[in-house]
Amino acid sequence: MIYIGYCLIGQSDTISLTDGLLHVTPSVSYPIWVIPRYNFIERGPKMKTRNLLLISAALAGLSGAAQAENVLNWGANRDIGSLDPYSYGDSFTINVLNHVYEGLVRYDRDLKIEPALAESWEILEDNITWRFHLREGVTFHNGNPFTAEDVVASLKRVSDETSPLKGNLPAYVSSAVVDDLTVDITLNGTYPLLLNDLTNIHIFDNEWMIENNALLPTDIGAGTEGYATYNANGTGPFSVESRQPDAKTVFVVNPDWWDEPQHNLDRIELTPVTSAATRVAALLSGEINFTNDAPVQDLPRLIAAPNVEVLEGVDLRTVMIGFPFRETLTTGEPNPFTDRNVREALYRAIDLDLIHQRIMRGKSRIAGATIAPEIPGYVEALDDLPGFDPDAARNLLAEAGVPEGLEFEFNCLSDGLVNEEQFCQAIASMWTRIGLSPKLDVAPRAVQSPKRTNGTTDVYTLGWATLPLLDSYSPLLQIFHSKDGNAGVFNWGDWSYPEVDALIDAAGSELDLTTRLDLQTQALQIVKDEMIMIPLHQQPMAWAVTQDVTDMPLFPDNKPRLWFTMVDSDS
Repeated sequence: MIYIGYCLIGQSDTISLTDGLLHVTPSVSYPIWVIPRYNFIERGPKMKTRNLLLISAALAGLSGAAQAENVLNWGANRDIGSLDPYSYGDSFTINVLNHVYEGLVRYDRDLKIEPALAESWEILEDNITWRFHLREGVTFHNGNPFTAEDVVASLKRVSDETSPLKGNLPAYVSSAVVDDLTVDITLNGTYPLLLNDLTNIHIFDNEWMIENNALLPTDIGAGTEGYATYNANGTGPFSVESRQPDAKTVFVVNPDWWDEPQHNLDRIELTPVTSAATRVAALLSGEINFTNDAPVQDLPRLIAAPNVEVLEGVDLRTVMIGFPFRETLTTGEPNPFTDRNVREALYRAIDLDLIHQRIMRGKSRIAGATIAPEIPGYVEALDDLPGFDPDAARNLLAEAGVPEGLEFEFNCLSDGLVNEEQFCQAIASMWTRIGLSPKLDVAPRAVQSPKRTNGTTDVYTLGWATLPLLDSYSPLLQIFHSKDGNAGVFNWGDWSYPEVDALIDAAGSELDLTTRLDLQTQALQIVKDEMIMIPLHQQPMAWAVTQDVTDMPLFPDNKPRLWFTMVDSDS
């Protein structure tokens, strides 16, 4: 696209000159623009034709270039929250920005850890210092060389007290430059999962951050913005060409990427399409050629379409309901959810099978555990269900002295989990049938996140995929541990179980894998017995591509890694 006067004109738009006015007919269904001649830098009747010819030539050149490109038009169910990957613990935003920023290590196509910006590493004799040897010859998108200074500045930024992602480096203490391509990371003790943590810690250019006053993290939940909110400069396979929040973000291939490309993409155009029906229509018409959120209710239609391929699986993400453990509810009334029997009552009132069959179309996996079976620390005994029993639920409420018609907020996202609004409506109805009065509060993530992080709501939904660790230590530390420094960052209910904390802390310093997983399983058992949170299901995962996308690997962590994607622009 190019700017002319006060108007943005697309490369496929039709333009004409009539009576001294430039008429622009967009290639999409927007209003026709009419631009007065005085908007041109060069004014006067003699300049009309000249301007039009120059504009036409520019557009023709852009159009020809676009036709030769391999473009992935990604229609997502929502937008990223920011161009700053440290701005919120949102796996979608972090994943999208992983195409721009990179970590010292990464997951490969088989989700095994491999070198990335670091070529190798070792643990020093003190067992708490890790030495990383960095890749030589890497440059940021602005041309600056990648060095150890960038790693130290990035780790300091993400572990800052104001960072929403400080919990993603729970054992981190400090880092130090050894030389330009060597950096030491010191931990607070022996810790077995540092490499897993580092897959999600993106490296920034220190010089760029200093120049743009971006050394401190931003925070979506707190409304804290900065230069990195709207600008990006990484080392990854793609760079940001343009961003229009809630409209479109365009990424272009990085010709100077250090790695050997396993993709053939020239551009990625990420467009949030929040309406499921619109997303399906756009896919069927070819306006988008990829979505990572194919609506489960429309899968039969998509599967039957000759130009669409559906990629299905069950996500690692466990969908849960959390409770407040504060003294009072948002209404000011005493909080009954600190009573385990009240939490059990709400659990027994939920017909999980009905949600699975009707709302998730049989595509989810009903869960009794707060982690998926594939995650280390899971054992089958964790998956037992209490059973749907509304009568028992009413009795438990009566025994706990919960007043009839108790009001409380039920906080859900309109742009979050798969069919979240629908299953929240169903659950609210089920709770109403046992004599409660939930006030369903459904709004976008940008509205709900501050309420959750600030403790100004009651019952809420949460989805957790154990990213980036792919280990049960992830939810144990970030959700179920008491709030303490880097621990309990997502403990929005303010609960505290010392026995759970002790098991988590012991697991965090245990190098023997079997012993560590046993400690984590014990902690998960207490979480289950106390019903700190109610697990509902592992949500369905469905991606869809059009026939011009020839290779799109489906990952069980539901994270598109488009540097493995191939398209055929001639198909």
